Amino acid sequence: MMRFFYVVLKLALQYSVRIFYPRFKTVNAPRQWYGRTIYVSNHAAAFMDPLVAAGMRRPIVFFMTRSDVFTPITRPILWTAHMLPIYRQHDGVDTKDKNAAVFDQCARILSFGRNLLIFGEGFTDDVFIRRLKPLKKGAVRIGFHTLEKINWKKKIYIAAVGVNYSDPNEMRSDCLVSTSKKICLNDYKELYLENPNKAITELTKIVEDLLKTQITHVEDKQWSEFHEEVMMLTRKGINALHSDHSVPLEKRWHYSQKLALWLNERTSDENEKLIPLKEKVADYFSALKKNKIDENHIHEMAVTGKINRTTNLMHLALLFPFMLFGMVHCAIPYLLVKRFVEKSFKRRVFWGSVKLLMGMIAIGLLNIPVIFVIYAFVYPSYLIAIGYYLLIGFFGLAAYMWFRHLKRFQQKGIAQQKDLTDWVARRAALIKEVQTEIPVA
Repeated sequence: MMRFFYVVLKLALQYSVRIFYPRFKTVNAPRQWYGRTIYVSNHAAAFMDPLVAAGMRRPIVFFMTRSDVFTPITRPILWTAHMLPIYRQHDGVDTKDKNAAVFDQCARILSFGRNLLIFGEGFTDDVFIRRLKPLKKGAVRIGFHTLEKINWKKKIYIAAVGVNYSDPNEMRSDCLVSTSKKICLNDYKELYLENPNKAITELTKIVEDLLKTQITHVEDKQWSEFHEEVMMLTRKGINALHSDHSVPLEKRWHYSQKLALWLNERTSDENEKLIPLKEKVADYFSALKKNKIDENHIHEMAVTGKINRTTNLMHLALLFPFMLFGMVHCAIPYLLVKRFVEKSFKRRVFWGSVKLLMGMIAIGLLNIPVIFVIYAFVYPSYLIAIGYYLLIGFFGLAAYMWFRHLKRFQQKGIAQQKDLTDWVARRAALIKEVQTEIPVA
């Protein structure tokens, strides 16, 4: 059975996550609710990862969370959300004994057919980078521990889950979740009984390699910025602000993987020859930033010969009445949550997920009285009142998009006053060189 808060989150996230990530896709998504499977995920975006990997996929999962968030106040809430504490050495507690008890609880969960979701890297980078850090051995260790507890009588599986963002903190960007085929840990019984440490190490490496195929993984993070900038120029990848959204998300994801794989497979000497191009690309984007020019405007000039504000103006007109409703219902909680999160969380990587979760809760709770107001003063039908209440999220989205189009309308107005001819030529020459030097580009 699913616990109460887990059910609420599971339902609410289907609504909220798809507002935050309108282009959302799952690849090879499991169809079963149960399955005695340990899902090992990358940890690219702090709190956003469990919201997406657990909330947007069918399997019922219990997931492990750092122990310091379990306080006397939060523990009951986290328990009902299927969260389990994991103790780390710097938490200042006897991690061995406490984690042994947690491992036993994990074994019980798996033995009853439920699933676990574990973020194998153990921590998130301060700056979002498309790469996988070395996996911890805990997930595989829990799997074999469970098999020992149940005397190998049931099958325990492990699978990799790759969460891919165009930018986890950018609202209205992309998210793709890919799940690998399952590995049956029982198949490694003989190896484990002969040498447990060897079995755990080998299986962890297998899962790590499998997880790399489910994400975009740039092996050397010194090339991650170049990888991102090439995607921005070609617009074929999954960059949040510079992508061709007429191309399906899965196809753009595969492009980003191919580009990363091409960089990963090159020798040091080959990459040395690529450095001049890398510097040219970096200089181009640095110059754009210095001159306060948007690369999207250069692209539009290159494709159409002009910068058009008509579409933005139409959106401003069509969204205006809905924006007013959104401001009434969502402006205050949005601004309060935004201010609280950006002041309380120094690491920007936490902002998107915490804003999403807190905003969802704050807007949902503060607008509950609207149901009764509509029933009492507009029309005596709870069905209509609840229907209106469910539209509040879309009103908030309309307000967000209205101000976003207003900003773009203003930026395009400034860009129209500039002569971008030289920038268009520079960009065209750069793209030609990129396509010559990089076969997959």
